[in-house]
Amino acid sequence: METLARPGRTCPLSYRYAPEAIGAAAALHAETLWIAGGLYGNPFALRALLDAYDADRGSKALVFNGDFHWFDVDPTDFRQVNQTVLAFHALRGNVETEIAAPGEGAGCGCAYPEWVGEATVEHSNRIIERLQATARSCGIGLARLAALPMHLAARVGDATIGIVHGDAASLAGWGFSQEALATPGGYAAAAGAFAEAGVRVFASSHTCLPVLQRFENGAVLVNNGAAGMPNFRGTTWGLASRISLRPCTEALYSARCGSVFVEAIALRYDNRAWQERFLAQWERGSDAHSSYWERITHGPRYEIAQASRQATGRGGCARTAADSRS
Repeated sequence: METLARPGRTCPLSYRYAPEAIGAAAALHAETLWIAGGLYGNPFALRALLDAYDADRGSKALVFNGDFHWFDVDPTDFRQVNQTVLAFHALRGNVETEIAAPGEGAGCGCAYPEWVGEATVEHSNRIIERLQATARSCGIGLARLAALPMHLAARVGDATIGIVHGDAASLAGWGFSQEALATPGGYAAAAGAFAEAGVRVFASSHTCLPVLQRFENGAVLVNNGAAGMPNFRGTTWGLASRISLRPCTEALYSARCGSVFVEAIALRYDNRAWQERFLAQWERGSDAHSSYWERITHGPRYEIAQASRQATGRGGCARTAADSRS
């Protein structure tokens, strides 16, 4: 029986890859690796990220692991974000994929699980339609976005880092979400993905809420949530992942994997200016405003203490599923 595509819910076949392909060859070698997913077209968060990255010393690289576009429906903002990001290493997220080469029935390409409400899915499908129109009007080469890879491997010290947008098998996979990792099955599946992919650290984003999960064998999974939006209740800043031979004194939380430190770094952008810029593009009652304004102004219903998790062998711990979008 043929499964009908559900825009925003279905994961296109073209998004999928074999875990073994991720760690096959390390394309980057650095002492420090910065990884930022979910910038969502926030130019102020982009500036904060670049300032933090520029201040770091030694051999370093910056990777944008997808969804660097989203709210930037203003052509000037879209061009600025696109030009700046593509000057560094970049993966395509579902947003860039559906901007550059929209898939039939994919909608926003988020492949939302059932715990995400239908209203959020519908809003996201309409957001991507508006963003697609912006991209077409900008006259930029969309083929370059379409050609961005879905995963990348890097070496930092003795660790191979698997950088993905979603999870170990799909660009839009939710296997590295904080919700999945809180279940025994999700934890076990993530634990097994390291050997399959040949990596010691996974860095992801996509699912919009951060988590740093340790495993019994010393492997570490870090999901930065969103670089361009608040990630915790009552906060007004984004997050990036930093993986380095040297610890950062400003890390919000961290884990050790062999010789490397895996850290969450706050991106303290000008939230007031961002709110004004957001409202100039997404008026009250619009799709993006309905889905994201509460999070942009007050943070999601998620606490810092929920993000940093010890190895348990059975699932991250009993967690209450948080709303990843609001």
